[in-house]
Amino acid sequence: MPTITGRSSNAEWRPRPNLLQALACSSVLTLLTACTSHSGTPHTYPHAQEPIGDVQTMYDGKLSEETAVTTFRNINRLFPVRTIKAGNHPFPLPRRNQPLGQVAFDYEGKRYSLDDYVSLNRVTGLLVLKDGQVVTERYEKGNTPATRWMSMSVAKSITSTLVGAALQDGAIHSLDDKVIRYLPSLAGSGYEQATVRQVLAMRSGVKWSEKYADPTSDRRMMLKLQTEQIPGSALKFMASLPSAAPAGTRTNYSTGETQVLGQLVSAAVGKPLAQYLSEKVWAPYGMQSDANWWLDGPNGNEVGGSGISATLEDYGRFGQFVLSGGKAGDKQVLPNNWMSFASATTGTDAAYGDFASMWWPAWTAASKADKAFTAAGIFGQFTYINPTHNVVIVVWQAQTKATGGEVIDDMVVFDAITKALQ
Repeated sequence: MPTITGRSSNAEWRPRPNLLQALACSSVLTLLTACTSHSGTPHTYPHAQEPIGDVQTMYDGKLSEETAVTTFRNINRLFPVRTIKAGNHPFPLPRRNQPLGQVAFDYEGKRYSLDDYVSLNRVTGLLVLKDGQVVTERYEKGNTPATRWMSMSVAKSITSTLVGAALQDGAIHSLDDKVIRYLPSLAGSGYEQATVRQVLAMRSGVKWSEKYADPTSDRRMMLKLQTEQIPGSALKFMASLPSAAPAGTRTNYSTGETQVLGQLVSAAVGKPLAQYLSEKVWAPYGMQSDANWWLDGPNGNEVGGSGISATLEDYGRFGQFVLSGGKAGDKQVLPNNWMSFASATTGTDAAYGDFASMWWPAWTAASKADKAFTAAGIFGQFTYINPTHNVVIVVWQAQTKATGGEVIDDMVVFDAITKALQ
C-alpha cells in the first residue's frame, strides 16, 4: 500500500493501512462461552451465547476469523459497560429507489469490484447512505441489523463530538481554557500548560508511546490498567507522564490523550459520557437501539478512546448527525461549523497535522477534493463522511490483526462508491 504523505512522523497510529487503537480486555480471559452481559440483557441479544476470545490472543494476531467476529460483536462481555440510551422515535432511514450502480475500481494495478472488497477485507457490515437514504445495507458472517459491533477508535471521534456539545452548552467555556480548569487533579503534571484545544488535537506535549508490540510502552501500560479495572487509574497514569515538548508544538498520537479528554468532558458536564451522549445525540437525534460503552472499572469512567458498541444503522445515523452540522431535530447540538476542522484545507485545527481533532481527514485525492473525513478504528471500522456528495459510509471488518490486515485501501473503495452514486 502506498504511504500517506503529509502525515506527522510522530503519530504511531495510521488509519490506512495501519489502524491502531487498543482493544482492551482482561488478559486473564480465555476462550469464553455463554456469559451474562454486563448490560444486563444476556438472553435478548442474538449473539449473547457465542464464544469469544481474549485480549492476548487478539493482540498476538492469533484469533481465527470466526472468533474475531464473535468477539467483536460481544465486546460488552469483556468489561463492565454503561448503556447509551436510545430515544423512542428512531430517525428514519428510508430505502433509496435507485440502486447502487456498478462499483469497480483499480488498486495497485488490479481491477476490483465491491464484492471483492467485501471478501478480501473481511467486511462484516456495510451501510451506504446517500442524501439520508439507504443505498446499500449488507451483513456478513452472521451479523444482523440487531448486531452491535465494536467501535475502537471510532469512539475517539464520538468523544471529540461531545467536546463540541459541551462547548455549545457552555459547560466548556473555551477550547483555549487550560485542561486543569476542568481536571484540577492534573495540576503539576505534564498537562499543566495544555489547553482543551491542544488535547483535542493531540498536541499536549506530554510524552507518550503508542507502540503496541512494546510491553514497556505507555499504551501497553494503559491496557494493563484497564484490565485491572480500578476506576480513575488511567487518569492518574496520565498525570504521571512528563512533558516531551512545549504544549501545542507537536502532534503525537496518544490514546491516553483521549482518556484525558473524555474525563474532562464528563467533569465539565457533571455526568458520565454515556449519559451525556444519550442526552445530546443518541436519544434526541433518534438512534434506534441502545448502545454501550466500556468503563475503566465498575461504575467508573468511560474509556474515551474505544469501547462503544452499536448497530450498523446507528453508526450511520451518527454520521448523518455529523453531516447535518450537529443538529438533532431543530436543536443545534454542536457549535456552528464545528466540523470544519476535519477538512485538511479548512479550520484552525487542520494545521495540527493528520489527526484533526480526533477525526481523520481524507487521504485519497478524490476524497480530499470533497473535503471528506472519517472516524476509524483498528480491526477495520469506519464511519466515512463526504459532505460534498452527502454520503455516509459505515464499514465493519473482522480483521484478525489490529493493523495491516486489509488488502484494499478502504478510502479507495469509498471513492468508488461515491463516484457510482453520482
